[in-house]
Amino acid sequence: MKALFTTAALTLAAGFGTAQAADIEAGKAKASTVCASCHGINGIGATDGFPNLAGQKTAYLVSALKAYREGSRKAPIMNNMAANLGDADMENIAAYFASLKPTP
Repeated sequence: MKALFTTAALTLAAGFGTAQAADIEAGKAKASTVCASCHGINGIGATDGFPNLAGQKTAYLVSALKAYREGSRKAPIMNNMAANLGDADMENIAAYFASLKPTP
């Protein structure tokens, strides 16, 4: 059990060293074509039916996008949109929306 825990911890730590920083400009470019029609390019939802994303936490947005892509979170529009996003796209989009100032 201890060896399993040690192996898991080392594997996790190794992953941190290889992660690349998200590209906010690439996120903005992708968001303008994929997200803006519903969530607005400024991260403010077009209608009450679409949530604001400006100022959301990066990890939350990435987690939500991955859940939509994998189908564990159900919303037909989002499942279809996320299906075409790679991990880097998700990180970049999330970093972009997180960088925006939320509005009340």
